[in-house]
This record gives sequence, structure tokens and C-alpha cells, in this order.
Amino acid sequence: MTRPIRILGIDPGLRCTGWGMVEIAGNHLAFLGCGSVTTREEDALAARLLAIHDGLLGVLEKFRPDEAAVEATFVNQDATATLKLGQARGIAMVVPARAGVPVSEYAPNLVKKSIVGVGHGDKAQVRMMIGVLLPKADPSSDDAADALAVAVTHAHHRQSAVLHAALKVGAPKAVAR
Repeated sequence: MTRPIRILGIDPGLRCTGWGMVEIAGNHLAFLGCGSVTTREEDALAARLLAIHDGLLGVLEKFRPDEAAVEATFVNQDATATLKLGQARGIAMVVPARAGVPVSEYAPNLVKKSIVGVGHGDKAQVRMMIGVLLPKADPSSDDAADALAVAVTHAHHRQSAVLHAALKVGAPKAVAR
């Protein structure tokens, strides 16, 4: 029997970055914890990014995940907001990577399709399905529920993600002539 794998799901945001921790052993999925890292809008951008960094670092130190998954950035019409979200997402990817934890990325529509069954499910549907899939979970925010959804999505797709990463590492590099 293989040992359980701990998966950290992250839903990045500048105001609120959700996190969710699950453990998978065979086909059994268990809830370990969830929450969010919040920042103050009146703080400078660098201070807010540092708060996200430090909050996620605390989660990694407490739970020691084996793998992490981050929701991809949703691009909207507001370029400034999208750029700031991208910076928060960068922190969400760097913190586990710096700790040696492999990081996978999932599009928001894939997360919703994996959890709800359709790619355009709303937050209420995601929260309801997280309650079905992880009965002990009681996320206090939509961001924490979304992060758990990202973790569950990775649990369902992790074999493909691991294989894809191995193929990237093992692929020969093109040489310019």
C-alpha cells in the first residue's frame, strides 16, 4: 500500500487567498483543513504580497503537503486588477515551489467541471459539492471552498499532471544549429 499524499489547493487573490488541504490514499479522499489568508486594502502592494507569502508559508509548515495545485488566473477587462491577481498567483506558486513541493495549475472551468459537473457552476454549487465530497469540511469563505475544489481537482487529475511533468523533464531539448 502506498502512503497517503497530502495536496494543498490554492485559490489566489490579493484580498483573500484561499487554501485547502486534503489527503488522498488510494481512492479515499480526506479533509485536513482549509482557510484563507486575507490582506488589508489600505496596505501597500508589497506588504499585501508579503502577507500572502507568510500566510501560505505557515500553511506549508503546519501541513507539509506533498503536492500543490493553484487555480489559473481569470483574465478580465480590468488590466490593473488582472495584473495584481497575477502577482498574488505568482506568490501562491512560488511558496510551495520554494519548499520543494511540485505545483500544478488548473483552469477555473476545469475545477468547476471536476467538482460540479459543468464548467460554469457558481460558487454556491461548488460549496455544496465540496460538502458532499468532503463531509467534514466546513469552509468559512468561498475562497477556502474554491481552494478545496482545486485540491480535489488535483486529486482527480494528479496522475495526468505527474505524467505530464515527467514528460516535460525527460523531453530532449531542441538545439539551434
